[in-house]
Parts: sequence; C-alpha cells; structure tokens
Amino acid sequence: MAATRSWECKVFSHAHARIRGFFSFEQKHEYEQEQENEMIARIWHGWTKPQDAKAYEEMLRDEIFPGIARQNIEGYHGAELFIRDDGDEVEFLTLLRFDSMKAVKEFAGENQSKPVIHPNAEALLTRMDERSRHYRIVI
Repeated sequence: MAATRSWECKVFSHAHARIRGFFSFEQKHEYEQEQENEMIARIWHGWTKPQDAKAYEEMLRDEIFPGIARQNIEGYHGAELFIRDDGDEVEFLTLLRFDSMKAVKEFAGENQSKPVIHPNAEALLTRMDERSRHYRIVI
C-alpha cells in the first residue's frame, strides 16, 4: 500500500523520541510508493485504569517488547512507548518501527491492521484501538 495525499504530522515528546512527520497508509497512489531508507511506524493506543498502569507498563517493558525483539523479524527496528495520564484512565501509545509493510505483515499477519495483543495484557486494558495505524516516516 502507499500513502494518501493528505498527511498528518504527529509530534511526541519523549526522552528517546525524535520529531517526525508521518504519512497515513489508506489508498494506493503510484507517486507515493515506499521509498528506500524510509521506515514504517505502526501506532496503536490502549487504556488502563490508573491502578493497572504500572503493571501494564512493566509488562510492555519487560515482557512484550523484548518478546517482539526475540522474534528476529527482518526489518523490525524497535519500539517506543508513550504514556499519558488522562483523568480516570492512563493512555498508552505504542510505536513500532519497521523497514516496510512486508515486515509489518511478518509481525502482524495477513490482516496487518489487526492489533497484536498479548493475552495477559487484555486483563489490564479497559479499552483499545480496534486497529493499528501505519505511517510512512518521512522526516
């Protein structure tokens, strides 16, 4: 798939994050094919109750993200985690980086937009995005 004509810039502040622009993958346009040396950002949101936030953060840090890395997916380049207290919920945004949509498919399976949720994580989540979004990192 390639990017749509319109783009939205997402800016995240995190000690290890850089400011980047993202193109959302929705429709195929010949002029917007994946470019060499560009990466794909896979973004997903989940929410917990405040009392479950620390346990979910630790699960992501100590179990889920290292487990993804152990899969040795060719084209996987790590993950970032963004957390925001949101009143009676805590929002978690995960960003996984891949070389291509082919690498995303190796991670997520045939339905590339379907979230990959660790079975133990579901008990901690109060709600979650029904699909992951994929963006072409351009800056």
